[in-house]
Amino acid sequence: MLVTDSGFSALEFLAALFRQEVTCVTRLRLDAALYQPAPPRRPGAVGQPPTKGARPPTLTEVLADQTTGWQRVTVPGGYGEGDRVVEICSDTAVWRHAGMPVVPIRWVLLRNPCRRFDPQALLCTDLAQEPLPIVRWFVQRWQREVTFREVRDHLVVETQRQWSDKAIARTTPCLLGLFSVVALLASCLNSRAQLRVSASAWYHKQRPTFADSLAAPRREIWSEQGFAPSRHALDATELPPAIREGIAYALCHAASMAKLELRLITQLQSRFVKTLAASRHSSRSR
Repeated sequence: MLVTDSGFSALEFLAALFRQEVTCVTRLRLDAALYQPAPPRRPGAVGQPPTKGARPPTLTEVLADQTTGWQRVTVPGGYGEGDRVVEICSDTAVWRHAGMPVVPIRWVLLRNPCRRFDPQALLCTDLAQEPLPIVRWFVQRWQREVTFREVRDHLVVETQRQWSDKAIARTTPCLLGLFSVVALLASCLNSRAQLRVSASAWYHKQRPTFADSLAAPRREIWSEQGFAPSRHALDATELPPAIREGIAYALCHAASMAKLELRLITQLQSRFVKTLAASRHSSRSR
């Protein structure tokens, strides 16, 4: 079972998966050229056998048709928003384009009753699958994509300092595993160190993100290592708890931002060196 985005919605790719008996679920264009299956070849017919039948209404026309039979279903875990109610309709067809392989598919057209997102279409290369599992499989892809993005932004999975393929193959799973370790550590914190949701003037969120989950264990580790009061300073004046917690909270999030800024500076330096080398080479050739 392979679930992909629209970049893999290509006939040659889907045909290769179909030959290998790999089921693929991906997006489908609303104006895709869909046809009925080819009729049986008549006895004694000459020439190439037909590859397609009559062309039914396009998905855009099905969407606008008032007589289309829609089924209202509930999709769990819809893009981090919990259960989502959508309306779907489905049928089978063959997807064909001139010069390309013919791929039999089951298409699923879905829309939101409240019009919170634009209508979209999905395809599955297994015609026997039901429409609702197809939608559920595709929605589950969002969680994986968010994980990859967070690992790239906060755990620098794309800026590894190795040149060996074997070293990269070892480091990448470790960084992905570190994502799970951080999430588990954050979820195991006691009530005194519950996750705080960072907010800004332009972005408000209800639930903590991975940046918050990364800052919370860091705050606990720093409390044991660097924020403990000295036993020898008898006349030390402690900061008020609210100010101390605010400073620690800001430093925990600033540590993540410092890594992003360092990575950006490194990329800019690399581009500057390449540009300078190219200009020197150009001047020498002249």
